[in-house]
Amino acid sequence: MERKNGFFTGALVGALAMLAVILGLNGGLSTLFRTGDKDGVVSAKTSQKIESIRKIMDEVYLYGEEINEDALQEAIVKGYVAGLKEPYTIYYNEEETNALFEATSGEFGGIGVVVTKDLETGLLTFVTVYEDAPGEAAGFLEGDLVYKVDGEDVTAMDMDTVVSKIRGEIGSTVEITVLRGENLEEYTAKATRALIEDDTVTYEMKDGKVGYILLSGFEDVTYEQFEEALTDLSNQNMQGLVVDLRGNPGGNLSTVCDVLDLILPEGTIVSTKDRNGKGETYKSDEERQLNVPLVVLINEYSASAAEIFAGAVKDYEIGTLVGMTTYGKGIVQNVYKLRDGTSLKITSSEYFTPSGTNIHGVGVKPDVEVKYEYDAANPEWDNQLEKALEVLKNKM
Repeated sequence: MERKNGFFTGALVGALAMLAVILGLNGGLSTLFRTGDKDGVVSAKTSQKIESIRKIMDEVYLYGEEINEDALQEAIVKGYVAGLKEPYTIYYNEEETNALFEATSGEFGGIGVVVTKDLETGLLTFVTVYEDAPGEAAGFLEGDLVYKVDGEDVTAMDMDTVVSKIRGEIGSTVEITVLRGENLEEYTAKATRALIEDDTVTYEMKDGKVGYILLSGFEDVTYEQFEEALTDLSNQNMQGLVVDLRGNPGGNLSTVCDVLDLILPEGTIVSTKDRNGKGETYKSDEERQLNVPLVVLINEYSASAAEIFAGAVKDYEIGTLVGMTTYGKGIVQNVYKLRDGTSLKITSSEYFTPSGTNIHGVGVKPDVEVKYEYDAANPEWDNQLEKALEVLKNKM
């Protein structure tokens, strides 16, 4: 399958983002909203209401001399988009946009953590803390719930906004407060941002010639990293493979398709469909296929692109899924970059596994269900991984 660099390179099926098209805003808000026109985007009634509110602000607001005009204008646009009440469609200011576009490059100023939303609490959680990264040095742990960033409560913010606040200029510091453990005890620490070269793939050869590949995301760098891991393990006479997608929040649609093309037989990988019934079908060719038994580890934090991977493996019956039902995000977003440096991420289509299944709100169910059990006496013990290895060895 050729690696695609067209429209759907900008398609998002996870927490990460890429570019799409340009929309002009040279005329400011009036270009976007056409205020005052009853047939425009903003009604005359709403425009008059904003004018009335501004008049009250100017006359009685205690801190009137501190009014930030740009912030008010940004809030109008952000609130307008938020009115859709669809959590994956978001307006980003210029700072947030820059952070969003960094997400798929594989290099950025950050502290070395992977963030996703905890399904039980609704809070963002650190699902991965990279070794020897600023986050680890500051004492942050996997499972920490993000509470504040630089003293600001971020519990009601969307994930991309929080990530943009955690990331920043290399050498600068960020203070993060997390909630930890069953008692949700507060832990606050400062971390100095560094250049993070995102190793989205780590791998090793386990006993019995079993290859193990951990995929933490699907970014620009992931394809080459995965191909290198697969080649190296194969050269070591790998007899079986475990691919670990636990905590993988997703990423680029094109990237996960390229990765899957390395292991799937010829056929459909995933298809998309927009509001008009139009879409695109991604296919794998017959050039490369996995020729050893496969087990894929999934959990409730495996989302979007990770679910495309799991869904394709399940539909083609080339491997066994072990773990817990995945997150359940079966929709695709595109980012439209506006000419003033801001952007709009908007849900544009839904995707379907090779069998035609849309898993949005449902997730991908494992073939062998195993809930993770933390062992305080032996914190390195991973009962889900051990089950995956057991299942794999029975297939070898």
